Amino acid sequence: MSFRHHARLSLAAISGFAIASSAASAQGSLAARTLIRGPIQEDVRTVLAGNVRSAAADPANDRGEANATLPLEHMILQLKRSPQQEAALDAYIATLNDSTSSNYHHWLTAAQLGSEYGPAEADIAAVTGWLKSQGFSVNSVAATGMTIDFSGTAGQVKSAFRTSMHRLSVDGANHLANTSDPSIPSAIAGVVEGIASLNDFRPHQLHHAIHPSHFDPRTGQQTTEGTAVSAAGAVHPDYTYTSSGSTYQAVVPGDLATIYNLNPLFSSGVSGQGQTIVVIEDTNVYSTADWTTFRKTFGLSSYTSGSFTQQHPGNCTNPGVNAADGEAILDAEWASAAAPSAAIVLASCADTSTTFGGLIALNNLINSSNPPKIVSISYGESESENGASANAAYASAYKNAVAEGISVFVSSGDEGAASSDANATKATHGIAVSGFASTPYNVAVGGTDFGDTYAGTNSSYWNSTNTSTFASAKSYIPEIPWNDSCASQLIASKSGYSTTYGTSGFCNSTTGKQYYLTTGSGSGGPSGCATGKASTTGVVSGTCKGTAKPSFQTGLLGVPSDGVRDIPDVSLFAANGVWGHYYVYCYTDTANGGTSCSGAPSTWSGAGGTSFASPIMAAMQALVNQKTGSAWGNPNPTYYNLARAEYGSTGNSNCNSTNGASGTSGCTFYDVKQGDIDVNCTGTHNCYRPSGTNGVLSTSTTSYQPAYGTTTGWDFATGIGTVNAYNLVVNWGTVSH
Repeated sequence: MSFRHHARLSLAAISGFAIASSAASAQGSLAARTLIRGPIQEDVRTVLAGNVRSAAADPANDRGEANATLPLEHMILQLKRSPQQEAALDAYIATLNDSTSSNYHHWLTAAQLGSEYGPAEADIAAVTGWLKSQGFSVNSVAATGMTIDFSGTAGQVKSAFRTSMHRLSVDGANHLANTSDPSIPSAIAGVVEGIASLNDFRPHQLHHAIHPSHFDPRTGQQTTEGTAVSAAGAVHPDYTYTSSGSTYQAVVPGDLATIYNLNPLFSSGVSGQGQTIVVIEDTNVYSTADWTTFRKTFGLSSYTSGSFTQQHPGNCTNPGVNAADGEAILDAEWASAAAPSAAIVLASCADTSTTFGGLIALNNLINSSNPPKIVSISYGESESENGASANAAYASAYKNAVAEGISVFVSSGDEGAASSDANATKATHGIAVSGFASTPYNVAVGGTDFGDTYAGTNSSYWNSTNTSTFASAKSYIPEIPWNDSCASQLIASKSGYSTTYGTSGFCNSTTGKQYYLTTGSGSGGPSGCATGKASTTGVVSGTCKGTAKPSFQTGLLGVPSDGVRDIPDVSLFAANGVWGHYYVYCYTDTANGGTSCSGAPSTWSGAGGTSFASPIMAAMQALVNQKTGSAWGNPNPTYYNLARAEYGSTGNSNCNSTNGASGTSGCTFYDVKQGDIDVNCTGTHNCYRPSGTNGVLSTSTTSYQPAYGTTTGWDFATGIGTVNAYNLVVNWGTVSH
């Protein structure tokens, strides 16, 4: 019997196996990998640094220690490989998409990952034995050998990990979290990475309601029409319409297919047949009828093989419906919009008092006998807030996934380069990126807006009337980074300001302060705190270090030589209406901000955010998989190789996004070269504020170095750029690895 052939082992099986595996470890290759060789001494310990939330570190939020008997269910103990194993697995993964290698597309199973690259069975037995000795229940050991699911009480956590669980009150909401870094016996520190989560703070959903501005940057005038929004953002009277002399357009599936050149693929029979796209959630949708209505209204129901189901992988707890159901339905609908013949599967598990249900669902899928080949995650949390152990947990999960042939797409974030300040009116924690997106094993998907309104060329790209399925886009449209902030150079200049900062700058103007103080924008930046401990909570500082730069990012025009993982990789439209463009979706949960989807969708929900971009990009990959007849694991090496071929050493003027439909037909990627993702800020962390109340996020506090603008080739604002889906599919096999 082996751990590696069973996704889940009972406590009795683990107890019995410990004896057998200890005997086996005395000989053969297993003994060479065994790291736990001495007694586990409770008084010789290693602190797992960098695992306290900023809110839990603030005494003002503390409401006292939790009752020792408080149940803590399904905690995840993240294990780690030896450095030699990590290097060996990295080397193997690098060969998986190399057509000259004997390993080409020889994806591993979860059991093979465990047996060939996982911790020694004796080490796993020793760790599970230690957990049992502390009074915990060991629920399961993953087939990969990389996680242990265990349950216990707050008192047991305090005794075993030497950290107290406290009740908190944060912004009027009750929370539970550890208030100091946990520790473990040093004897097991070579095998245990940490506890993936010891708090009930949930990651951010990465969609934004329509920008509630009453100021139109296109006309420089105050407006009252088309701007007052519900929580879901639904108000606009139609998809192409006129208000106060300005034309507004919202994006529906037919527009997406036109703008990103999906129609030739659909016409040729490549629309996702035989492909499955999984969206990771911690809720079910409010109504599956919403998905059906969306497809019927927007002309997708003719793709009869398209389907939508919900599952709770690994028999985890069904979460039911909660306030995140708006995220779930938009993920499912827009994945289907870009691959209408694909099977869309929502995989969800209930949150526990310590663990995000989406992480449980993801791990259970990866450790199943038949994992999906494409997943999308529309959630995020900054590296420094997520914590070192949780960052490691996501990186480990994604690494296992790509070894199994699974492509992982993750929203880069909706807060510019200030991921510790998501959903805020200002950045106060400096430059940070999402730990969900900054691993080397996922595609980080950023966000753009359309630049036609800024250029005054709406009529060149949108029809004044709609088709029967409410589409009005004529062609590809020039793109700019999505940015709602007064720090946006484009919004400032259109509003009559030459600068964004300083007393006379836009962010300190009456209009800027009233309508544009926000961190809402597509996210990008360098990994800064994937490991280590911040000396200032929530801020890249102290012993923080970023994830090392993956080899696929080297040698591409624009990628900085900073030694760390930089995001995003690619971008797609993700704006929420600041320039008049946003997404429409069907979401009828009125208790959580939804609206009726009856009749024409003139009052349906509308929003933006990289939550839309990630499932759409995942769906485009499904089209690649269908056309090539294969899964591809991590597609980033191919994306970057295609970009190197297209941009060369100086860039490709034919692929400049500002060309619009003119001259870009042969491009796989559109190089976005106008605009920025800079946001307003206060404080001293990466904030340039020469005068006035509001500064702008900057890599320098003494000069204006906005974080971040577009450049030729790759940049922090939009990555490689955006995508011509048809060319991506047909050019997929034209570059070598």
